[in-house]
Order: sequence, then structure tokens, then C-alpha cells
Amino acid sequence: MATTPLSQIPTLTQLYNLSKLHPSTHPHSTSTSKYNSKISLIRTDITKLETDSIVNAANESLLGGGGVDGAIHRAAGPSLLEECAKLDGCDTGSAKITNAYRLPCKKVIHAVGPVYSRTKREGKHTRLLQSCYTTSLDLAYEAGCESIAFSALSTGVYGYPSDEAAATAIEAVKGWLERGGEMERIVICSFMEKDERAYEEFIPYVAAFSAGYWGGSSHRRPRKLQVEQKARMRWQQGRTSTTVSSPTSVPTDDPTEEGQPKSKKAKLEDATVEKP
Repeated sequence: MATTPLSQIPTLTQLYNLSKLHPSTHPHSTSTSKYNSKISLIRTDITKLETDSIVNAANESLLGGGGVDGAIHRAAGPSLLEECAKLDGCDTGSAKITNAYRLPCKKVIHAVGPVYSRTKREGKHTRLLQSCYTTSLDLAYEAGCESIAFSALSTGVYGYPSDEAAATAIEAVKGWLERGGEMERIVICSFMEKDERAYEEFIPYVAAFSAGYWGGSSHRRPRKLQVEQKARMRWQQGRTSTTVSSPTSVPTDDPTEEGQPKSKKAKLEDATVEKP
């Protein structure tokens, strides 16, 4: 199995230098970056990354499902399911850590993202998704991991719009670093093009509208004005949602949105654990 070492995953600094990312035209975006060398963007199969840890887009049962979740379980082998079955599930907005078995990483962090339509009605969607990222970072750090790769949490069958999810994830990661979090590399790994494009669009604007920490240099080609205005509006909406949401307990019930695949509703008692 061909894998991708950390040295081959481009940082934001490299992506700006290669003009694969383009900065905002907002004047604050010319600030010197603090984190460009720590953050990476890549579109690939997360099961092939040689980071110390990867973050799985799991469901509350932690017993596998479709999409990235299923791919990670298949690549890791049956021992991952056996360990997950002992964890008694996981609440939405939280995460749990396991060994990686046959994967090229050392640890798998299983984060349970919010179902967008339900949690947005409850005013919890932003807080719960940010909690997935910060909790995963905390677990990776506590386990001695120096690098972590995130899948695009909640943007599949859970229905979180890719642009909102990207802005929320970026803000959560940046906030964790600003509060003193230590990680050699944080990789944002997309599998779908829609998620990759969302990150490419929003990273420069979060920089511009939150003190310029991630902005590129001013001599590079500016983004179109209408894209910049849209990014600013959506990012500010996300900030407002985060600010005004009242503290509430993390829901413990399984997602029950209509049309949700059965694999995302798996129960612990229904699982058959395959022995290695």
C-alpha cells in the first residue's frame, strides 16, 4: 500500500508560495503568519497518511459506517472494531482514541460530528463541530502525537454544508493553537472536491477577519470581490452563532434524521465483532 509521509504533505506556506492558495485583498491579511508552517491542506485518502494520528468521522456507536468511517475500519482491520466495541460509544461533539492497527498512523481518533439539520434548529451545530476538533487535538496531544490529520467532519450524510464546516473547523483549530496548544502539524484532509474547495476559499478570509494570523503576502493575486464578500458574511455568521449559543449539554441520543443511512444508526448491541 502506497502511503504519504508527513514531509510530502504541503503546508499553507508552501501552498501560498506555489500560488495554490491566494490571499484575501482585505488589508489585515498581509500580517505575518504564525501558523502557516503548522497547517496543511491535502485532498487524498486519509487512510494513506503517515501522520501520528488521524481523525475519523465516526457515528455515536463507534462501530463503523459508510464513507470515510467505513474506509478507516476496512484499512485498519478487525482489531479496530474490537477495540471500539469496548468504548461504550461516544457523544456527539466529543471523541475517543484508539490504536491504529494496520493503518500507517499510530492512533485513530473517532470524532462524532453533529447532524446539521437537527443541531442547527437547536442552535448547537457550531459549538458541537468545534468541540469535535478541539477534543481531537487534546486527545492527540495527550497521547504524545506530534501530527494529526482531520477528515471533513459532518460534511457527508450528516449534511453540514462544506463552506460552513470549513470556516468552523479553521476557527476551532486556530483558537486551539492560540490558547497554547502544541502540534507540529495539523493536516486538513479532504476526500471530496467540495470540501477541498471550501477550505481553499475560506482559509484566507478567516485570516483577514480574525487579526490576520493566516493571511498570505500582499503581492499574490487577489480573490474576486463577490467571493470575498460571501466568505466574510458566512464567516461572520459562524462567529455570531458561536458567540450567542448558550451552553447546553452534549446530546446523547443517536441521530434520527429522515433519510439517514442505517449504518449511521448502528447500536452497540447489534454489532458483530470480527476477531482478528
